[in-house]
Amino acid sequence: MRPRPASANERRQLWAGLAFCSPVLVGLVAFTAYPILASLYYSFTRYSVMKPPVWIGTANYAHLAHDELFWKSLANTAYYAVIAVPVGIVVALALALLLNLKVRGQALYRTFFFVPSIVPLVASSVLWIWLFNPQNGAINALLRPLMGSLGLGEPPGWFADPVWSKPAIILWSLWGVGGSMVIFLAALQDVPRELHEAAQVDGARSWHRLRHITLPFISPQILFVAIMGLIGAFQFFTPAYVMTQGTGGPVDSTLFYSLYLFNVAFADFKMGYACALAWILFLLILACTALLFRSSARLVYYAGEGR
Repeated sequence: MRPRPASANERRQLWAGLAFCSPVLVGLVAFTAYPILASLYYSFTRYSVMKPPVWIGTANYAHLAHDELFWKSLANTAYYAVIAVPVGIVVALALALLLNLKVRGQALYRTFFFVPSIVPLVASSVLWIWLFNPQNGAINALLRPLMGSLGLGEPPGWFADPVWSKPAIILWSLWGVGGSMVIFLAALQDVPRELHEAAQVDGARSWHRLRHITLPFISPQILFVAIMGLIGAFQFFTPAYVMTQGTGGPVDSTLFYSLYLFNVAFADFKMGYACALAWILFLLILACTALLFRSSARLVYYAGEGR
């Protein structure tokens, strides 16, 4: 059956709608689509911003295989993602479970744990630089007498020690789990109370109720937080830049991928090589996100679908 041709009035409505949408469409093309396509082109060129780009084919991508800092930054980022994301989920979920209890001052406690997550990254990074100061920081001031009494020597050097620099940043990341905590807290409100009551009558302990009732019902939210955390870990930049003054030290131990990309683009002015790094980052995030989706298909329970 042939479709009915649009009337003059319908065409006018279509053009009116497009006219109203045009600012967004123009902005999408000018500030999103064009920069993406331009970066893809520049990734195949030698481009220093000051001079016109010169086409060099896949030379930028071939150079990645021999770039030690590329592999170092990738390893640092993978280390952070593998440890910080799961630990952040566990801490956020534990806080959500505690704050879901009916206790006096519940709203105050929820506010107290959420507020750090809305502190600007630069401000919180500067605060934690002071806290992690090996000589005068508050953390080592508390650890020094405790470790001395146990005969463990001096406390960690944190950002002055390449062994402890990444763990220090992972500890800092726990400061901002308030956003994930709120997501889990909202999800806990939808867990059917009658299932908990029935399991309790049958003699199920708290751990079994958590494992077999609570976690399956909030598994979609756990997957969402894991995916967003993974994407954020691959793009981790601001705290590492502020805490190390952009150097990624000591000994490149905090040279994360995005920080290396930034230095290549805006310190070395190798914009073509930086665009190649950006596209590799995009492909890595895409692959890891797809893998996470695929591997979690049987672990996520969607109550609305009756599975």
